[in-house]
Amino acid sequence: MKHLIIYAHPNSDSLNSQLKQSLTGHLQKNGHEVMIRDLYQLNFNPVLSLADIQGQRAGHVSEDVQLEQTFISEADCLTFIYPIWWTGLPAIMKGYIDRVFSYGFAYRYDQGVQKGLLGAKPTVIINTHGKSHAEYQAIGMDHALLLTSDKGIFSYSGLDIKKHFLFDRADRAGKEQIGEWTEQIRAVFATPCPA
Repeated sequence: MKHLIIYAHPNSDSLNSQLKQSLTGHLQKNGHEVMIRDLYQLNFNPVLSLADIQGQRAGHVSEDVQLEQTFISEADCLTFIYPIWWTGLPAIMKGYIDRVFSYGFAYRYDQGVQKGLLGAKPTVIINTHGKSHAEYQAIGMDHALLLTSDKGIFSYSGLDIKKHFLFDRADRAGKEQIGEWTEQIRAVFATPCPA
């Protein structure tokens, strides 16, 4: 199986990096092909320009966007790994979505009805955040996060979300907690594609 990991964190020593490395090793050990698109390492340009918008409307995208779309099209399974900052996606990940999930590639409208185009690819989202689950639940942020990312981006584009991990109090996580999270992730990938 071809697994694509789309990853955003600037620190190679971060918890997000540890989770990415653990998942990559697990998948490769089980005979899967893994491609990682590390947005910071790629220095991906997250700015949706006027030229991008005009190109999307005309059915054309820039070379860097076309390359990312090819990786997504060729993958059997997608995994997004990024922290929650200011209750949302890091700017570079949001810009990736803005530019790569373009009209005609990720979605379109048929007679005014929106249609996701990403082929129901199995998708896993792995997020870390500093607040506790209880704090997020108390203010409704847990629901808001799932609504804006899962419904507003990933499902909207036709992806089939198999699991969305929200690892809380990540800045205070000890070795034992990180080990538990790692095992939870591996369990989701016990089959070739998450089911």
